[in-house]
This record gives sequence, C-alpha cells and structure tokens, in this order.
Amino acid sequence: MGVFDKIRDVLGGTARLNVNERFEVLRAAVSGTMSKFYMARERATGDIYGLKIADREKVDLFENRFKGLKKPSEGEIAAQINHPLVVKTYEHGLTTDGIGYVLMEFVGGSVLQTLVYNKEPKIIGNRLKLVRQMAEAIAAVHKSGFIHRDVCPRNFICTDATASDLKLIDFGLTLPALRPFMQPGNRTGTPLYMAPEVIRRRWTDQRLDIFAFGVTAYHICTFELPWPVSETSGLAALDHDTKEPKDIFDLNVDLHRTLGKAIMRCIEPDVNKRTASMEVFLQQIRRVESELETK
Repeated sequence: MGVFDKIRDVLGGTARLNVNERFEVLRAAVSGTMSKFYMARERATGDIYGLKIADREKVDLFENRFKGLKKPSEGEIAAQINHPLVVKTYEHGLTTDGIGYVLMEFVGGSVLQTLVYNKEPKIIGNRLKLVRQMAEAIAAVHKSGFIHRDVCPRNFICTDATASDLKLIDFGLTLPALRPFMQPGNRTGTPLYMAPEVIRRRWTDQRLDIFAFGVTAYHICTFELPWPVSETSGLAALDHDTKEPKDIFDLNVDLHRTLGKAIMRCIEPDVNKRTASMEVFLQQIRRVESELETK
C-alpha cells in the first residue's frame, strides 16, 4: 500500500484528489443515499477500488442539521470502523472540485435487497449465517462509537455467488453515538425499516439500529416484512408502534425458535423492551449455531 501512504502524506497538506487523473472509471455511477458510487481502476497500479463521490447538495442539507457539533465526515467515520464484515476504507478527503470522496475496497457481489425481494432460494440455507454476520457488522459500528442509522438490505452486499457471506456498506447517515447527535428530529433512514422513536421525533440511541436490523433479519428469514406495505414514505414507519407485526413463525414455521424469538425482540416498538445491544443478540445466535453444529 505504498501508493496510499504517499497519497495520505500529500493529503495531509492542501492537495486534493484529481479523480480523472488518478482513476479510470469502469462502471457507471450508482446513486446512494448521499453520494454516487463508482468502480474505478487506479491508473498507476491497475488496482480496482470503490470510489464514492458525495452529492454536495444532499450532504450540505444533512450536515446543516449539526452545525456547531463538529460532526465527522462519512470518510472520517468509515475509516474508524475496521472489521472484516464492514467494507474497508482506505482514504478520504476532497476532490479538486471541493467535493468529498471516500476510497474503499471494491466489494463484488449482489445487493442483499435484490436477493431478498427476488426471494432468492440461495438465501434460505444461509439465513442464520447472514443474520449473524449482519449483527457482527453492526456491533462493530456500535463498538466504534457510532449509530449507522440506515440498516436495511440495501446496505449489505452478498460477496459471493452462494449468498453465504456479506459486508456492511454506506455510512452516509452515520452519526456519533453522543447525546448532541441523538436529539429528536433527525428523521433519517429507510422508512420500512425505521424505528418508531425516529419517526415520532424522540431521543434516539444505538437501539434504533437494532430495530432496523430486526426488520432486515425478519425480511431475510421470511421474504416478507413484519407490517403490510401500502406506503413507502416516512408514513410507513407510523405502523411500527401502532400495529402488531405478523408473527415470524406464521411465515416460516421451520425457523429455529430461538432465532425467531430473538428477531421479534429486536422489533419491539418500546425501546426499553427491545434487545439492549447487538452483543446480547449475538449471544443468543451463537447458542443457536452451537446447538445446530452438535446435531
């Protein structure tokens, strides 16, 4: 990684990234929550990377919510989360146009959302493993002192053809898990997976990720969502504390009882009754895995 070391030294001063000079874009942009994502080849090395270029207007609107709080950028946040199930960030800064960028490993594979909505059969035998990997990735975010704030199938990539491994991506909405950043009113996220305290403008903490994770895990295990989908705007999240979710075992009678019950506790609308941490959830899942291994 000698090239990156040199680049970091340069970026410590005033130099900015000239995207076209350094990279050849190999794949058209994919629009994300706050940016556009490119598959790019570094001209000097031939290495392939993922390159995110921020949408200046979207980022400015988001950042304006936190004036005076010294909010870290997406790149600064992503660089602090080092885990094999989280996309690795190599570099971040500004382009010559003054736009934020993040350079990361390129993760090939399929977006989990596509596989789930297509009811991909390959997922069925890997459900427990995928749920556990999601939990480990989110736990790493929490241990690093952040709230992801947009946990959903769109932000996981299944990294192989068998749909048995995944990685967490996209920290565009991620915030420090500090009280000034958890005040009511920041209604960001994906509505179908959003915790009720977000839409209700209440104080939040890392447990909002646990709720979104629970909905995502439920979706993986049943190919359906816990609540009927008639609305995909923020109004959808209003159902999450006014209507009972469908029992997960009604949709998947073969689901391991411990796993199903653990997922249902994650989508408890009352934050004080919800699973307290991803580590608590992982303890339950590890027991399930141990039990299945001994059979």
